[in-house]
Amino acid sequence: MTGFVFSEKPIRIERGEGVHLYDSAGTEYLDFGASYACTPVGHCHPEVVDAATSQLERLMYVQASYPNDARDALYETLADCGPGDADYVWLCNSGTEANEAALKFARSATGRQKIVATTRGFHGRTMGALAATWKDKYKKPFEPLAGGVEFVEYGDPDAMREAVDEETAAVIIEPLQGEGGINPVDTGYLQAVRVATATSGAAMVMDEIQTGLGRTGHMWASDRHDVVPDILTTAKGLGSGLPIGATLCREWIAEESGDHGSTFSGGPVVSAAAGTTLEVLQREGIPAHAAEMGDYLMGKVESRLGDEVRDIRGHGLMIGIEVKRGANRVLRDLAIEHDILALPAGRTVLRLLPPLVIEREHADRVVDALEAIMR
Repeated sequence: MTGFVFSEKPIRIERGEGVHLYDSAGTEYLDFGASYACTPVGHCHPEVVDAATSQLERLMYVQASYPNDARDALYETLADCGPGDADYVWLCNSGTEANEAALKFARSATGRQKIVATTRGFHGRTMGALAATWKDKYKKPFEPLAGGVEFVEYGDPDAMREAVDEETAAVIIEPLQGEGGINPVDTGYLQAVRVATATSGAAMVMDEIQTGLGRTGHMWASDRHDVVPDILTTAKGLGSGLPIGATLCREWIAEESGDHGSTFSGGPVVSAAAGTTLEVLQREGIPAHAAEMGDYLMGKVESRLGDEVRDIRGHGLMIGIEVKRGANRVLRDLAIEHDILALPAGRTVLRLLPPLVIEREHADRVVDALEAIMR
């Protein structure tokens, strides 16, 4: 074998449908990880498959300088459903690229260099986004990285107000931290960040790579907190698993965004898939369904496992369960003994990011399995 970087799991996945995945032996797994939130409307949603297949048969690729119906439709849909007036859209191929673009656009528009990021934040693995990521384990082998990044304590409005000044180009922040351990913050904190950036002339960059597209019970987590950022980034589930990211900007950012480009920006096939994913999310009221299912699931965990876990936190179907034993051991037992796939968020936090179309029976199955493992 020639692959490297990823440590492969001993499960060979061959197909997916709805909330389930199937391995080469025919075993059906309940997917409560959604490959890091990449399948919000479920695996292989028929409408998304049809849209991508139809586009594939007409035109696989044309560079973004040439207008294309699928891409233009996605621009319009994203602009319509984006927060406030952040309706200028840049398309790319991943979340880290969306964040790279956001940092470049902010520096170009403000003429400044300083970036303020937060402890435990995660924004990607390319050099600029990595520089704004907190954990040394992601960064050390690749230093020196892009400079000019200052870290402040996540959730501390005073620290943020002190750090953001007339030299700050942008604050980049997650409204609910994912990789850092499923760490929520209150509305007052995010609104304080909004005030600090607006007062200083810096851009507020809301990293919604994992929290967006209905994951937290709203189309965008920023909607929950009534905050309109200057730049919002999204990816993960946007293409229902096909590689696409987007950077949404307000006009003052877009007007002075500087020189930027990408060969595969908004390819027709992924644009068709993304546009249909957004259509399904909105038409079927999936963000509201995620809110309902999240409340139900967290309530069940609290009532039945409250004494067995240290904490339960999150919004919608972005849930962290801090366990008293290693998270990887719990994940292994879930997969091997109960045919349920989930994710870690650090060494002690079990991260639940199922497709947003789960029902109560699926939540009950997960709670039953966790109870059996922990007791």
